[in-house]
Amino acid sequence: MKQSVALADVALVATGADRHPVATVDGGVITHADWLRMVRGWQAAFARVAGDEVGFYFEDTLAFSAALWGAWHAGKTPVLLSDVQPSTLAQLLPTVSATAGLLPGALEALEPREESALQPFDMQTARLVLFTSGSTGRPERIVKKVVQLDAEVHNLQAAFGGALDVDALQVLATVSHQHIYGLLFRVLWPLSAGRGIGTRFARYPEDVLQQLAEAGSSVLISSPAMLSRLPEHLPWGDARTRLKAVFSSGGPLAVQGAELALATLGCSPTEVFGSSETGGIAWRRRAEHGDVWQTLPGIEVRLNDGGLLAVRSGHLDDPASWWETADRAEPLNGGASFVLLGRADRIVKIAEKRVSLTAMEQRLQAHEHVKLARAVLIERANLPTRVGMVLELSEAGWQALFARGRQAMGHALRDWLADVVERVALPRNWRYVVRMPMNEQSKITQQSLLALFDPLMPPPQWVSRSELEAHVQLKVVPELRVLDGHFPQAKLIPGVAQLHWAVTLARQAFDIPGVYARAEVVKFQQPILPGDTVEVQLKRIPEKDAIQFAFTSRRGAHASGRLLKGA
Repeated sequence: MKQSVALADVALVATGADRHPVATVDGGVITHADWLRMVRGWQAAFARVAGDEVGFYFEDTLAFSAALWGAWHAGKTPVLLSDVQPSTLAQLLPTVSATAGLLPGALEALEPREESALQPFDMQTARLVLFTSGSTGRPERIVKKVVQLDAEVHNLQAAFGGALDVDALQVLATVSHQHIYGLLFRVLWPLSAGRGIGTRFARYPEDVLQQLAEAGSSVLISSPAMLSRLPEHLPWGDARTRLKAVFSSGGPLAVQGAELALATLGCSPTEVFGSSETGGIAWRRRAEHGDVWQTLPGIEVRLNDGGLLAVRSGHLDDPASWWETADRAEPLNGGASFVLLGRADRIVKIAEKRVSLTAMEQRLQAHEHVKLARAVLIERANLPTRVGMVLELSEAGWQALFARGRQAMGHALRDWLADVVERVALPRNWRYVVRMPMNEQSKITQQSLLALFDPLMPPPQWVSRSELEAHVQLKVVPELRVLDGHFPQAKLIPGVAQLHWAVTLARQAFDIPGVYARAEVVKFQQPILPGDTVEVQLKRIPEKDAIQFAFTSRRGAHASGRLLKGA
């Protein structure tokens, strides 16, 4: 097995190692010497920046990796933005001294002088800033010393490096390097271990299949969201023979997802459990270990009061101290392994009653109509706090919803919860989705769940749904926030809001990932007003990668058009 080098030494490798490949881009090999020239160019650019922190957002993993080491060798701290949404940019750009990648005012690498040499950096003082996914609330800023990241990549190599000691191994990924999991598995660990970095990104299962077919020996860095929806009808047979390992992180992979991945890809996914704060803690392969997690090398775990899992490792800022997680666990084999029993930090008060959101989710997921449940707190000014519940329904659940209606469905589910939740605290608002809304890192965030309860759009009442067509009703109430401010003389739904509704409903109806980038043949015949019940007809056109939509009511046609993907 190859011996990994310290992250501080990756760009200081002795002569003779400069010919080994760092990446393959468009069929061409990027050697370590090529990469080193890129690093020196970025180091020269960052050396001119007066401040410390530099905002990073790259889609190109090769450029990202070179800029990362260039920043460290220039004494700068990269700040990895999770996305480029306007709200994210408004919050973070004023806090950095410069930007790089796809951000406003981004620096570009300079042409380095041939005689210039990189100076070593101290892994105790060099840092990186990233953000949590927001799956349990607002994304939090986390500062990592490079020495922490170095400890983690060495532990990953010790645990899994033997299986990946293959010549010309290619890293394929469905997760971004802008977050801790993708950063470690696509960039830091491969460079430390002398393997090629993960420059190939797959957004859809079809992309995974094509890249596997084109690659030689490969490893897939993926997520539960992708692995749980691999189409079984695709011709995986030849492609999967080249796959040496599959990794999954970001959340537990359900039994069905693990079995699907094993059947389609021929590999039982290696799941890595941890967090942005703690780094990796443990791993498992369901085909071998079931629900039991094995601790990673160099990791100590114990249970604190209340049965909460605590961890101590070199992945933490203070490796001698214990970090208490919010996960309940049952230890096994003297603490070398454990079973997770759910989160303990989701106790809230509703009408002065203590309520476990986790207990409600688990109870609903035991119902035959529910595949996945997520609870959120809905807090509005001058209104009592209440629980909203988002349900990813099973096929039987959709049939029951269409047959019985929303009101009867809600009553039945509330009755199902009655033995674990006091009636005054039961959910009052329900949203039914084909698939849980997820961000680019395949995380279900509080923000994405709360958006389903935002009064910019009425709660959809599904009338029917099939693979190619859907029918949904929207009751336009005067309280919709989208009615305010657009037209002072009249309250009506703006055309841009109607397009937003069409996109949102299409995503929910057909579970199609990606971005609807344009609309065509759009017609707005008459305004949608408060009090209207709008019938929305959606039709999927697979051969054109398009959605046909039409809004009507008892007053006649309101809007119609097509949504298309692409530039």
